[in-house]
Order: sequence, then structure tokens, then C-alpha cells
Amino acid sequence: MRLRNAMGAAVAVMILIPTAALAGSGAPTPSRPALVSAKAANTTAAQAEPVPVPAVPDGTSADKVLVIGLDGLRHDRIAAADAPNLDALIAHGTFGTSLLYTAPMAATSSGPGWSTIATGTWPDKHKVRNNTFAGKRYDLYPGFLARLEKIDPSYSTYAAMDWRSLGDQGTFGSGIDARIVLDGDSDGYPVEDGRIIAVSEKVLRDRNPDVAFVSLGNVDIAGHDSGAADQAYLNAIATVDTYVGRLLAAVQGRSTYHDERWTVIVTTDHGHTDAGGHGGSTVEERRTFVLAAGPGIPAGATPAGIRLVDVAATVFGQLGLARPAGLDGRSIAFRSTDPFDRLPLRRRVQETGVPAGIRGFTHTAPPGWSVDNRGLPSGGVEEWRGWSFTTDEFWSRAQRDQWRELFVRGRGVFAVADSDEWDDRPHGTGTFGSTLASAPYPVAGRRSARIGYVTHYRQGGAQKAQVLVSFDRGRTKVVKAYTADAVSKVESIPVAVPVGATRMTVRFRYSNADNDWYWAIDDLRVT
Repeated sequence: MRLRNAMGAAVAVMILIPTAALAGSGAPTPSRPALVSAKAANTTAAQAEPVPVPAVPDGTSADKVLVIGLDGLRHDRIAAADAPNLDALIAHGTFGTSLLYTAPMAATSSGPGWSTIATGTWPDKHKVRNNTFAGKRYDLYPGFLARLEKIDPSYSTYAAMDWRSLGDQGTFGSGIDARIVLDGDSDGYPVEDGRIIAVSEKVLRDRNPDVAFVSLGNVDIAGHDSGAADQAYLNAIATVDTYVGRLLAAVQGRSTYHDERWTVIVTTDHGHTDAGGHGGSTVEERRTFVLAAGPGIPAGATPAGIRLVDVAATVFGQLGLARPAGLDGRSIAFRSTDPFDRLPLRRRVQETGVPAGIRGFTHTAPPGWSVDNRGLPSGGVEEWRGWSFTTDEFWSRAQRDQWRELFVRGRGVFAVADSDEWDDRPHGTGTFGSTLASAPYPVAGRRSARIGYVTHYRQGGAQKAQVLVSFDRGRTKVVKAYTADAVSKVESIPVAVPVGATRMTVRFRYSNADNDWYWAIDDLRVT
């Protein structure tokens, strides 16, 4: 049984949001609702017909999740908009921002973005690379609602979308208990957003879904029409904020609300340029966020390293379920213990591609770690002299479209050895050589250990990349060497522990490199 006694449970998020912040009471009632489709018969809505409240099965869980998808919403424009409901969720929840991949992994467009959110996996797994959905692998990596139905069909699931492809292509497919699939491309997203909200607030207030997904598209249209820097884009954010308020008010208006534990997650699929548009590799097009509030989720937190793949993992975590195998994400309630993420970062010194106000690099290693630059000539670009610690935004801004954007499995702060960027300024004779050494890990009494980390490596020229281990200050041994590209890959390397050894150090040696490529690593674990 998943039903639990609510006495003493964490207070649900909407109790924390001031009633005055709910902006839904004055929102106009949409005049053109549409048809609803349920699990047995999913049909697209006819334009002039009303949206009946679907026959959503009665839910079985006191833990409930509402995911709100706001297409094309750049998180750095929320503060400038009149958005009291989003502001309140940010104040009472965890707000994590990050950047998307770019081509060749996938375009910064809606098909890959929503597929990443739904499946909890990156495009190299779900295979949706653009809005054609060609090669999709939802059979291996279904959306979180369809996956939830497979885990336990007694869960009640509901989805409402005004981009038809999300329904037709199976991102939120026919395995869901009740679906509303409208066509904003045909009937206009301002109208369709209103239709979606009108029926969804009834479902949330008067029916009993366990997990709901509601997607709204008009902010994206405003971005295309006017650009993210325009007042029209802020106006669209303000309008969609009233819709968010109506959904929150509907949840609070449930007769069983005080016996339930609600989590609200708000997210987006991609950003927009200031002039309007997305699909490319600018930082503005890559901007995404995950905002979540609910039991166990820290209030007012803005942690580094939250990624779009974390939405699905958070849904399962908030329901008290184990994270399904194969997901790339983790619950937004999780807090990283990676020592890189605690490093204080500096502003640029010589790297002209990075805006002056962005903090994003340091050469200071975490406690117990060290960087050996004895093989490095003098000079070169200061930020990239030997192994550096940096962020996605700082590193990818240094040079676009050379696959730095594809290190999607790196989170927060990670380590980079970048001979290509280092070579952009004059330097002494010789090649790039630098070794990053970990703090020692205890291995006493073990026969073996396993080294886990994520890596992003591009091979160029005669450069070398080696992973080495040593025990109790003894000689080093190579346990892994890279001779070809390894793009955003999870590694797991078994290592035999010598009899009597007590401590193991892991080293990452990048050498013999000139104007070649780079190596990035993150999240080192020894188990």
C-alpha cells in the first residue's frame, strides 16, 4: 500500500504559497474548449467543441505530483516579468538552472527537450534529435507517466498538451490514463493554453490523479514572434503565470488537500535568443531550468548541477519509488557531495569569449587533491593552464560548436584540461602536460575497488589521456587510456587492490597535446 498516514508529514508546498500570490482568480475563462481523449481512444480536439472533464481513474497515493511544462521559457527573464506565482515557487522551492546540449547530440528544439524531460534520459539514449522524432526510442525509455503505469497500473495519470506532437509521437503517449491533445499550431497557442488550463484545473480540483503533466506553449510563440528581450515575451510570461496560479489554486481547493503531500515541478524544454528563435548553440537558446517545491525539497535553494533529466527522477522520488534503471537524472532533493562543486570560482582573466561578470573557473584544487603542471610550458591562456575547474557556461562560452556543449553528464563544477583553448595565446616551447590527482581513498581490507566517473574526451593529434592509480604512494599503474572520442560517457573501472594496501589515489594525466582537443571529468567515486 502506498497510502500513508498524513499526520506529521511534511507540509505540502501550496500551504507555503501566500494566497495573495495566486493570480488565477482574475484570469479570463477561455471560450473555445476541445475534446478529451482517454487511454482507450485518444483523439485530437475539434476546434469549437467544449473540453469535457475526462474520466480520470481514482488515484491511490497520498503523494501526488504536478509537472507544469512552459515551452520556451528562459529562466533569466522570469524576474523581469510580473510572475508572482513563479516567484513564490522559487522562494519556497529549489530552483536549478542549466544549459542544454547542442548539435550533433540534438538541436535546442522542443522534440529533444520534452523527450529529455519525459524520459529522464539524454538524447544519446532516447534518440530524439529534432522535431521529426526520427529514431525515437520510447520503447526503451518511455515517458515518466507511461513508465509509472508499467510500474503500477493503479496509479492515476493525466496529461494535457497543446503541442500535438507530444501526443502523436508518443512522448506522452497512449498508455496514460487520460490525455488531452490539442493543436496549438492549428488553433493558436493563446487559445489552446486557456483550454488546457480550464479543463486541467477541474481535473486537479475535482478528480484524483496521482501524477499530472500540463504543458503550455504560448511563451514559446511570443519568443518566436517578438524575441526574448521584448516586452511581449514578458507579457506572455505574466499570462502563463496566472495559469500556474490557477493550477495551484485548484490543488489547494481539493477537499482532500490537507491529507495529501503535493509536489509541484515547473520546467521548460529550451530557451530563446533575444531576437527570437532557438535550435542553435547560443547560451540563450540552451537555457533551461527545473523548479520544484514539495516535501523534502529544500526551500530557497539554487544548487548548481540540476539538469532537465532530473524531472522524471524527481517524480519517482517524490512518490517514494526507486529510480528506474537507465535514467540519467536524480531527484532534485539530492544534494551533491562532489568536492568540485564547493570550489569558489573566479571571473575571467584572459578568456575573451566569456562575459566579464561570469564566475566560472579556478586552478585551486579541492582539499586533498592536487594538480601537477611540471610538464606544462609557460604562457598560454591563463584560465586553461593545466587542469582547471570550471562550469558548463564558462567553458562552452570560451568556444562554441566544438562539442564542449555535449558534456551533459557533467554537473555544476567539473575538471577540464583544454589544450585547444590554452594554445590560443603564445606559450613556451613544448606540449601541454598536466596531471590531476585525487585525494586518497581508503581501501584497507579490500581485494578490489571500482572507479566511477563521467568523462568527455575528444582525441586530437598525438595527445594522450590516461587514468592511473597508485597505492600508499607507490608506483602508478595505467588502468584506462583514451585513443578515441568518448562523448559524455559514464565510466566504471575495476581495480585490484594489492594485499596490505590502505589508500588509493586516482590520477588523470593529459599530455603530449598542442593545439589539439580537451578532456573533462566529473563526479569521481571509488566504491
